[in-house]
Amino acid sequence: MQIQWYPGHMHKASKQIRETLPHVDVIIEVLDARIPSSSTNPMLSTLRGDKPCIKVLNKSDLADPVQTERWQHYLEQEQGVKSLAISCQQPITLKQIPELCRRLFPAKAKSLKGIHAMIVGIPNVGKSTLINILANRIIAKTGNEPAITKAQQRINLGDGITLSDTPGVLWPNIENRNSGYRLAATGAIKETAMQNDDVAHFAAEYLLAAYPDNLKNRYRLEPLPETEQELLEQIGRKRGCLRGGGQIDMEKASKLLLTELRAGHLGRITLETPEMMEREYAETARIQAEKAAKRAARKQKRRPRES
Repeated sequence: MQIQWYPGHMHKASKQIRETLPHVDVIIEVLDARIPSSSTNPMLSTLRGDKPCIKVLNKSDLADPVQTERWQHYLEQEQGVKSLAISCQQPITLKQIPELCRRLFPAKAKSLKGIHAMIVGIPNVGKSTLINILANRIIAKTGNEPAITKAQQRINLGDGITLSDTPGVLWPNIENRNSGYRLAATGAIKETAMQNDDVAHFAAEYLLAAYPDNLKNRYRLEPLPETEQELLEQIGRKRGCLRGGGQIDMEKASKLLLTELRAGHLGRITLETPEMMEREYAETARIQAEKAAKRAARKQKRRPRES
């Protein structure tokens, strides 16, 4: 899935991450607890080697707590990975991050050199807000618009920990199409990159299957519609998303659903499960293998015959 949004500073940030990684002790990857897999940067798993990684599930106050716990167990099956569920709306939960860093490197924390951590994460995952709370001062710009941080910087958190901040990096080609929709549904991708109605239909289909009671309670729907199209139409009708002649404005209805989903007005929702992602990984790998085989076959066909 080709996302038509990849600011130039992100290419530079990718290079900076590669250059900085050999000099850090631990990686802190900030994930969106609602999409722990889709918000993981695949580049990191290949670059970090055996370097410890703390996967921080931010916005856990918006995510399904049962699924968050399951995701933590799943993520920690990977060698060298620890996980924490936090929320920048509950700053006390952020204290777990430096505490875990010191537990991982007790000797370094007391040395002159200290612990050097690098924090990474996709745009709009709450990384800058997290840094400001940890540093107890305004260091990183924050905002609802993705891709606010533009340059790498080093921050002394005190107590023997130095943090290297990096701009949020979103990779330009998302192989798993569903992950692209989830990134858009949570606001990690600018709205100009994908059509709101496409994203809303994807979200509506999932919510009907996984969180029907949330929809009933929020929009007072009884009975619940059977299809995503009917759901968006009913939401539009209930909330006055209408055009002349009483026609439903599907663009407004779609925007309304996505806005309320992102704000947590539908309740605590997680848009993917470990089992779901395992199936999608396998399907994506199958598709990529088929594409590679076709490319190889075309290349072989174009090769001139040996005399």
